[in-house]
Amino acid sequence: MEVVHPAVAGIDVHKKILWVAIRLPGEHRPFVRSYRTFWRALQKMAAELVELGVTDVAMESTGVYWWPVYHALAQTGRIEVCVANAEHLKSVPGRKTDIRDCQWIAELHQFGLLRPSFIPAQNVAALRHRTRYRKKLIEARMSEGQRLAKVLEDAGIKIDSVASKLLCISGRDMIEALIAGERDPHVLAGLARGVLRHKHEDLVAACDGRFTDTHAAMCRLHLDAYDHTTGKIAELDGLVAEAATIFEPVITRLMTIVGIGRRTAEVIVAETGADMSRFPTPEQLAAWAGLAPGNRESAGKRRRATTRKGNKHLKAAMVEAAWGASRTRSRIGARLRRLVRRFGKQHAKKAAIATAHTLLRVCWVVMARGEDYREDGGDFYDRREARQAHYLATRYQKTLERLGYQVTLIAPGPGPADHPDPDQPQEPAV
Repeated sequence: MEVVHPAVAGIDVHKKILWVAIRLPGEHRPFVRSYRTFWRALQKMAAELVELGVTDVAMESTGVYWWPVYHALAQTGRIEVCVANAEHLKSVPGRKTDIRDCQWIAELHQFGLLRPSFIPAQNVAALRHRTRYRKKLIEARMSEGQRLAKVLEDAGIKIDSVASKLLCISGRDMIEALIAGERDPHVLAGLARGVLRHKHEDLVAACDGRFTDTHAAMCRLHLDAYDHTTGKIAELDGLVAEAATIFEPVITRLMTIVGIGRRTAEVIVAETGADMSRFPTPEQLAAWAGLAPGNRESAGKRRRATTRKGNKHLKAAMVEAAWGASRTRSRIGARLRRLVRRFGKQHAKKAAIATAHTLLRVCWVVMARGEDYREDGGDFYDRREARQAHYLATRYQKTLERLGYQVTLIAPGPGPADHPDPDQPQEPAV
């Protein structure tokens, strides 16, 4: 095979120690060195590799332990670092020790057989750390709300069976009153606000339980943790906005897409870097995000395959955006509803994945071209089918006329879709 990188090094990274195999031109066998993973030792390793004339280094993306190694090598400005996906290397046989592991990595990279992972720039990485931590905090806050619901369920308090949300303004007031010692269900139901006041009798039944001091103490802890996490999320929103300042034009354009709000746009920029030169086609971006269909074909037969593994943070954001767009009268929403009808309601998640794929392709076009999204309308697919039907009808008409027939096209009459069932709820007009 042709040598692509003459002077390379392969690194097997661990928490406390790393092994470096160095392959230089004219050397038949690589030589191996070990270094500790403290910062000074990593800087020494990088300096020695530069002195030896190493120009390319490859290593596995082992947890978070490769981060300081990558930064130490990148600071030299003279070494090209390839962080290879561990999935591409884990199934390679013949590696039984750490020394053989680093030698094998160096050999593979010398012949150009390793694909580098996408390593974001420093400003993108700063935004990515903050958006990912914000997602974790949102999940933690949701968990606190679920724990609070479990305590109330144990006490026989079923506010969330009447109200749409447990921690709405009315529900929060009732829980605070319970913690303060109020036990009269009529008084508690009287704290309802808005349309919830029309469900007074149900609220009286929901607030009549066996709420004890133990339940009050646990509810207080969960509410305090919920409020503390909410404050941290608000603080992170400010930090994310600060890191996203330089990407504000891209974020604004992404927000023109149906289903994508500011938080989702910030996640898209943080995960992709907003530079589509790394993803030449929208299909490659969808595959990198884990939204592309898997390939499992053998002997001319295609077997059932799930989606590929990819960036789980971007994938989750796009699926959430697809669900949000499904409630709108837009092209994206119409696509998800059409797929649900085609796959069946039991496969709605499959339809959401397919719609998220379409949505990410739209994001690629918006970021690659630097243009705002132009909505095609919720009747886009109906209009497209009408155009196709008109084209086929005209084509068949001309074919019959060439055969000597006289054909007159008559517009179709009103069908069931033009006279909706009055018993079915209708979607409000926009």
